[in-house]
Amino acid sequence: MSQKYNLITVLGPTAGGKTSFAAHLAHVLNGEIISADSRQVYRGMDIGTGKDIADYIVNGKPVPFHLIDIVDAGYKYNVYEYQRDFIQVFNAISSQNKIPVLCGGSGLYIEAVLKGYKLINVPINEVLRQELSEKSENELIHILESAKTLHNKSDLDTRKRMIRAIEIGKYYTENPQPENDFPQINSLVIGLKYDRQSQRKRITQRLKQRLDEGMIDEVKLLLLKGITAEDIIYYGLEYKYLTQYILGELSYSDMFTKLETAIHQFAKRQMTWFRKMERSGIQIYWLDGYASMQEKLERAIKLYEN
Repeated sequence: MSQKYNLITVLGPTAGGKTSFAAHLAHVLNGEIISADSRQVYRGMDIGTGKDIADYIVNGKPVPFHLIDIVDAGYKYNVYEYQRDFIQVFNAISSQNKIPVLCGGSGLYIEAVLKGYKLINVPINEVLRQELSEKSENELIHILESAKTLHNKSDLDTRKRMIRAIEIGKYYTENPQPENDFPQINSLVIGLKYDRQSQRKRITQRLKQRLDEGMIDEVKLLLLKGITAEDIIYYGLEYKYLTQYILGELSYSDMFTKLETAIHQFAKRQMTWFRKMERSGIQIYWLDGYASMQEKLERAIKLYEN
């Protein structure tokens, strides 16, 4: 294991081939994957979150992965819980003298790990929620934009998520943050990206593929299991627009157009987040997504060993 790095992070916008690359890298270095995806934690949300489990088989050998399928759909997993679970898995992998490979596109989760945010498990504030429920969406956005203590303002595409973010921000300002026993992280950070036109094309192709693979049936099954439409919509993107389509609120063509646009906007926000990470002092070594797997691996291993 490299003396310098105790973690490798693979990040990038959606549809960039992160999982396959990270799995190949972990395979070569005898490492294990820790997912950094805020929605892949949920069981039964497979196609819509892009779990791509087949990518964890490299040359016929499974690469161990963690923090996928750990809670039931309908639950609202948060960054506090993610950081807690990450520490447990990171320590377990490291104790075996293996290299943990953090892989995903959820900028908040990645930054919470790389910067060791001191996070608090924020309780529900019913009084505040009632007060905020009477405000317009623009008023909620204004409150979010004026807040100084929020880590994440990037993907709040539903009222519930905005209200929860405000609730967290208020709690942080009113309560001192306790020390947490967070490991000293020194990560090599590798990014995969394509030019904008290629990125857009990949997103559209993957959306069509996922719809062909049964993504609509996946959402129907969640509804049949008794998860409310409101709770599914909370997860945003695919789950928001597919639920609206299933409920008859959108036609198929409107659903596809709106969802495609939303994913393009999401990818743009992801890149904005990663650039913000760079400005804050985190060095990201960007690799061309179009390079061959062998070229990407050679470059990554050279960075890791040096």
